[in-house]
Amino acid sequence: MKIRTKTVDGITTVRLLITHPMETGRRRDEASGAVVPAHYIEELTLEHECKPVARCRLSTAVSKDPYFSLQFRGGRPGDRIRVSWTDNLGKTESQEALIE
Repeated sequence: MKIRTKTVDGITTVRLLITHPMETGRRRDEASGAVVPAHYIEELTLEHECKPVARCRLSTAVSKDPYFSLQFRGGRPGDRIRVSWTDNLGKTESQEALIE
């Protein structure tokens, strides 16, 4: 996961690039013809200084290696943010960054 942040006039923009297959469960493997099982991010959470700022519920309609851009007020340079996600198979990833 790559996180980029920027604060301008009191509004913090958080840009995320997440490496994830985001399989819908409807695609067939070209070689075998078997259905590729569903594997997608279900929830994405953004926290600022340990307080939740955004909680996004996702589904199979999101593309592979998704890009997200979120904005919130109140962030200052040097503040800590944390981004976490959980997928439908129970896998999770979390990463922290400082606001620039």
